Amino acid sequence: MRDAPPSPCRNLCRLEAHVCAGCGRTGAEIAQWPAATAPDKRAILQRSAARLAARSDRVEICLDAT
Repeated sequence: MRDAPPSPCRNLCRLEAHVCAGCGRTGAEIAQWPAATAPDKRAILQRSAARLAARSDRVEICLDAT
């Protein structure tokens, strides 16, 4: 599995609403990662990046309101 992307884990592991605050993966995706194929890992990375981006947008909105 040489072409598989590395784990996105940042060692900031904390689940918030079933999503890791550090990497953006769900608990199921974290559990699935070791056995996932390279294409599955890339799909997980895309979904997790979208979750982190959405979370970042919400944080900015909250900060702007203060």
